[in-house]
Amino acid sequence: MEGFEKLIVWQRGMDLVADVHRISRTGELARDWGLRNQLSRSAVSVPSNMAEGYERGGRKEFARGLTIAKGSCGEVRTQLLIVKRLNLVPEDDVDPILAKAAQLGAMLARLRAAVRKQKDDRGEA
Repeated sequence: MEGFEKLIVWQRGMDLVADVHRISRTGELARDWGLRNQLSRSAVSVPSNMAEGYERGGRKEFARGLTIAKGSCGEVRTQLLIVKRLNLVPEDDVDPILAKAAQLGAMLARLRAAVRKQKDDRGEA
């Protein structure tokens, strides 16, 4: 592994995508194309924005990618809460993914704060 792939937070984002994809094929959610599609797109956006920001090569760009990823993570949590409220998937299937998404959001916030404190290659904070 190299680059963004080595980041635990990115790996957790990829796990979130897999979890969302798995539950999207179950229960009534499997038949709710609109919500299923939005949930999937939001989940895919989490690691994608981390990778994009990282690949842009600068501290500010990476921090911005992490900010967008954190927002997408919030979208995933909201959509999972909708799934839960509408009883589209069993609660026991949704709750662990909600917990993982909340933990991922906290990880993104901590990493973003650390990245913002770093200096660029030019020595700028």
